[in-house]
Amino acid sequence: MSKRCLSEENPMRRINFAMIGHGFMGKAHSYALLATPFFFKTGFEPVRKVIVGRNAEKAKQAAESFGWEEYSTDWREVVRRPDIDAVAIVTPPNTHAAIAIAAADAGKHIFCEKPFTITLDEARQTVKAVQRSGVKHMLGFNYRRVPALGLAKQLVQSGRLGRIYHFRAVYLQDWIMDPLFPRIWKLTRAIGGSGSHHELNAHIIDLALYLVGKIDRLVGVEETFIKERPSVADSDKLSTMLTAESSLSEMEQVDVDDTTAFLTRFECGAMGTFESTRFAAGRRNHNRVEVNGSKGSVYFDLEFMNRLQYYNADDPDDVPGFRSIQVNEGCHPYIDHWWPPGHAIGYENTFVNQYADFLQAIAEDTIPEPGFEVGLENQKVLEAVTKSIAEDRWVDID
Repeated sequence: MSKRCLSEENPMRRINFAMIGHGFMGKAHSYALLATPFFFKTGFEPVRKVIVGRNAEKAKQAAESFGWEEYSTDWREVVRRPDIDAVAIVTPPNTHAAIAIAAADAGKHIFCEKPFTITLDEARQTVKAVQRSGVKHMLGFNYRRVPALGLAKQLVQSGRLGRIYHFRAVYLQDWIMDPLFPRIWKLTRAIGGSGSHHELNAHIIDLALYLVGKIDRLVGVEETFIKERPSVADSDKLSTMLTAESSLSEMEQVDVDDTTAFLTRFECGAMGTFESTRFAAGRRNHNRVEVNGSKGSVYFDLEFMNRLQYYNADDPDDVPGFRSIQVNEGCHPYIDHWWPPGHAIGYENTFVNQYADFLQAIAEDTIPEPGFEVGLENQKVLEAVTKSIAEDRWVDID
């Protein structure tokens, strides 16, 4: 990475970002790159240099809307540019490996959205590429950057929950329940890897790795409730609504899951349950995690993201029960960079927190978390579930 100091009075170094992809995640990442210097002093000023999209008009519009200096339709040329220091990958999963490997070979630091890759082989190749080049690399599992889950991690690590017995998590949505909802790219195995499994279970698998540790073995089930859906010309928009005319379009087979659930045993001896679905009516983005130990429990619900529920088994008999902790004190993870106590932060701020950690790791020459090696472990679990379902048996994580 080139080192460009602005002046002795303002020694903050510029770090030029290229972002491959745009849309929903592009907006979240653009906001984070803009806001990070306002709240975190990492020594770097992230510069939104160039944004890349397949369609020139859409890429230009994204550059104007999100505040990027330039736009391009050629990611291969962009990742080789000498004025680019870091690459943010926010494209569909089937492109992650190729872009990340090319960026690593060009010596660029890499921030890649989840899920890591489509296949385990791609994940291994990508890990080898970043290890070979020595660049910094990080995956966008932004829920690790929710202060309440950071506090849960501290409670587990400190031993305040005792020996961990259970991890359970659900990630529930309902946005594709309409049988006439089109077969967008997220409902195509070759692009998304799978359905709710890759998109949603990847998140809660990461939280399991973060809070409890590695998974030893598992068994899974899945179901696709809507077997055919209308084809769609423009798969970039998740909110595509069919008109009476377009509802007569050609029907296509759906080759991904609508829901996947699995049971696990962790290396530490704990048991785990995981469930993802896009068919939970009324659940827009319900992500709930619970950890039970010999000395207490915690649970977290993303719909109340500034709160952590904590139970201490040593509480007196006359006042037992869960306590609701408002996680916005200065002693809580990340909060000292934000607002005074009692002021909540939102979903978008988790992206700021993770870019702050990414930039800090570059500045201090440390390893960001979660790195691509963690993504490889996540991919092992994803594929083991798929194998378990195909073979109808328990599968070891090799």
